[in-house]
Amino acid sequence: MRLFAALVPPEEAVEHLDEFLAPRRGEGAFRWATAEQLHLTLAFYADVADRSLDELVERLGTAARRRTPFGVRVAGGGAFPDVARARVLWAGLVADEAGAVELDRLAAGCRAAASRSGVAVDGQRFRPHLTVARLGRPTEATRWVRLLDAYAGPTWTADRVTLVASYLGEGPRRRPRHEPVAELPLAGAGLG
Repeated sequence: MRLFAALVPPEEAVEHLDEFLAPRRGEGAFRWATAEQLHLTLAFYADVADRSLDELVERLGTAARRRTPFGVRVAGGGAFPDVARARVLWAGLVADEAGAVELDRLAAGCRAAASRSGVAVDGQRFRPHLTVARLGRPTEATRWVRLLDAYAGPTWTADRVTLVASYLGEGPRRRPRHEPVAELPLAGAGLG
């Protein structure tokens, strides 16, 4: 299974970002992320054996319970690998100092949970972001990054980790289809 641990913004935050991006989607050669695909990846697991899933969920739950809910908002943006050769446009995620520490520790805990479960973790250094668009070839994107830098969404409470299965090519227009596998509350957070 192809899985990732994520923070999924609430509907209000996604709608706010979607409204900001909507009038701009006709410009440029971008493949824009749909509202259902917007998330912050804490850890990515490219190949999880069925036999490892239960242990991974259990260990992710433990990692989540070690962290407390924190306020966060989508704001600013950038491009990977850089603005001159952009392949990905992203919106940033910001928190106060205590929230930023919780977020970093939560991402580290999600990576450690996988390692302890015998699951390989893909990716490099954690950089909090939501991918909003992909480009087919490297493109100079200064104008788009400036636009994203002007964005600031509403604050919301990150209070759970969602383990998501990703099925490549099964979504609309052959994009990945995402399906939640488990929701794991942070300490003191109830799942309503």
